[in-house]
Amino acid sequence: MPKNDSLESEQLTDATYYILLSLVQERHGYAIMQYVNDMTENKLNLGPATLYTLLKKLDEGGYITQTSSGDRKKTYILTDKGRELVEKELVRREKMVQHGRNVLKGDLGFCF
Repeated sequence: MPKNDSLESEQLTDATYYILLSLVQERHGYAIMQYVNDMTENKLNLGPATLYTLLKKLDEGGYITQTSSGDRKKTYILTDKGRELVEKELVRREKMVQHGRNVLKGDLGFCF
């Protein structure tokens, strides 16, 4: 599946997932990068090109909204539509983790 289809299919990339999580609270670009870096213990470092490309897509899709653009810093926050998407993604990822645990424990009853 092409990366461009991730929002339409509602299967988020890690970067998109963490950006949405970071925007539960209003933040500007650099603050989003720092928050994601801290939350993931330096495992996911967003570069400016990735961040601003995703912010544009998320804004156009109505998942986030720009709240201000003063002092050259655009700030964003999660919309209700964005929160719903994050909640669906959390459920999807929790199921994936459970499937992995079941398989590693030898519970292969659901595999064909």
